[in-house]
Amino acid sequence: MAPSDSEPARDRPLLVLLTSHWLSFLGMGLVGTALISWLFVLPLQLRGHVDNPYIGILVFMVIPIVLVAGLVLTPVGVFLARKRARQRLAEQVVDRKAAARRMIVFLAAVTLVNVVVGTQATYRAVEHMESVQFCGQTCHVMTPELRAHAVSPHARVACVECHVGEGARGWVESKMAGTRQLFEVARNSYPRPIPSAIETNKLVPARETCETCHWPEKFSAARLKLITKFAEDEANTASQTVLMMMVGGSLTAGIHGSHFGPGVEIRFAAADKKRQKIPWVEVRDTRKGETRSYRAADAAADVENDLPRHVMQCVDCHNRPTHAFDLPERAVDKAMAVGQLPTALPFLKKKSVELLKATYASNAEAGTRIPAALAAYYREAYPKIASERESDIAAAAKTLVRIFDTNVFPDLKVGWGTYPNNLGHEAFPGCFRCHDDQHKAADGKTITQDCGACHEAVAMEESSPEVLRTLGLEARILALRKK
Repeated sequence: MAPSDSEPARDRPLLVLLTSHWLSFLGMGLVGTALISWLFVLPLQLRGHVDNPYIGILVFMVIPIVLVAGLVLTPVGVFLARKRARQRLAEQVVDRKAAARRMIVFLAAVTLVNVVVGTQATYRAVEHMESVQFCGQTCHVMTPELRAHAVSPHARVACVECHVGEGARGWVESKMAGTRQLFEVARNSYPRPIPSAIETNKLVPARETCETCHWPEKFSAARLKLITKFAEDEANTASQTVLMMMVGGSLTAGIHGSHFGPGVEIRFAAADKKRQKIPWVEVRDTRKGETRSYRAADAAADVENDLPRHVMQCVDCHNRPTHAFDLPERAVDKAMAVGQLPTALPFLKKKSVELLKATYASNAEAGTRIPAALAAYYREAYPKIASERESDIAAAAKTLVRIFDTNVFPDLKVGWGTYPNNLGHEAFPGCFRCHDDQHKAADGKTITQDCGACHEAVAMEESSPEVLRTLGLEARILALRKK
């Protein structure tokens, strides 16, 4: 029966009202999509180990927004359907069976579409959100970290394995961090350059990340380290330093044993956020019950009370285990040592460093000016070489552009040396932050600066170290350089 003027529209069945306006359908579709998406994505949060924080944004922000939108649109559609009925714009006959059929067909279609999408696109989308590419490429502010990661020893380790802690606390912190970063990128308010986790004091403890793979008690004995350098002369003269690194382990002496051996606990106070200036160090031996404090020569007597204090862990020395950036001299040396830059091109080391240190407004500008400047240099200084070895010069220029693009990002204010590397003591203070022979205890003893405590020099900047010939490595190293 058609509703009469005296019959209120509210007597029209809810099922009919739900299926009488497109907004109601849209609202129910959004509600169904949100609920089904939750069923697909929520179990990914229950694996035990926390995954990419952006999945948390999907679960706790995007899907709820879709759900709320659906819950709002559905009653709006019902209201508009009632309004139509009052204005006699709706059908004159209330057909409940037809409404039920529309509802069943609609719900079946929504479910089918969501199942297809959820089993294909959703799974792959979530899988992509856990990838290194998503972390680095989706957000351009992480381009420096992405490029450094690609050439690091941890290139096959996902970002979340090191940047997200375990347990409920790590889970909550990852969601908060991901949300904050999302809004910073959306508002273009993120800092430039992006500060390191150490600098922002948001570092996940090494025991939850590094030590899940790198067993602290493992004995590493000694390792041979080869450092090849090239002079800025016409012949790009090579010299090699061979060091026997006394790595040790927790049960032996050496670098690791001295800092993380049984009963050894080290705390320090940092005068800056990057922890490059350390005026106070405390070494505790819990086995002997002994504690000794060292202060820098220019530090106040109670300096540790005014500064943040930290318990020493792996990343205080290995602070760039994956996202490491070279200085231009070292980057060129490494490329020459493996044959990526031809050492036969005269003054290539000197010219390469000069071009890399020049100021460029963008990576694109560097990609244009570096090849042009290198080619022009050889045309003017060595026209015959420029003609005969044009392809080598072009290849060298391409390598220099790659070096620049891996280490310098003008738009993000990342330049040479923006991120100090504490491993060693050549380019940055590193070990000498504490081992400078200036940190003294009350009894006058100092933190040692004895080179032999960490390494033995087998050869120092020699053109042809005998040790490499003895080990049968010299020919192989030369072959790499000349490839």
